Formats: sequence, C-alpha cells, structure tokens
Amino acid sequence: MKGFFRNQEEKLALKLLQWKYQRAGIRIEDQVVLQKQAERIVDDAHRIGRERGQNVLEIIKDLVEEIKKKG
Repeated sequence: MKGFFRNQEEKLALKLLQWKYQRAGIRIEDQVVLQKQAERIVDDAHRIGRERGQNVLEIIKDLVEEIKKKG
C-alpha cells in the first residue's frame, strides 16, 4: 500500500502532466496511461533524488517537462 506522501506526489505529477499536455495542445491520453506515467515519474524522481541528493519535487517537474517534449 502506498503512503500518503507517495500518493500526493503521484497526484501532483498527474496534474502537471495534464496541465502540460493541455497547454501544449496535445490530446490528453487515457487516464490509466497518464496515471502510469505519473507513477513512473515519481519512481524516477525518487531514484534520481537518492543518487544525486536532489529535491524530489523539482525532479518531478523536470521529468514532466521531458515527457511533454517527447509526447
């Protein structure tokens, strides 16, 4: 079971993804796909944070921006 903070991070990543896609005029994908992207973003952010000692929130924002550019 996921913890409170993990759920909040995933919700934030999901909202950022939706906002970035809408702002870029990209059709919003299925919510299940977006949720999986958000989970992957948070996983990556935590891994990067552990490796580099960086702030997870900033990493999440950077990863969302990177996905938007690919999308």
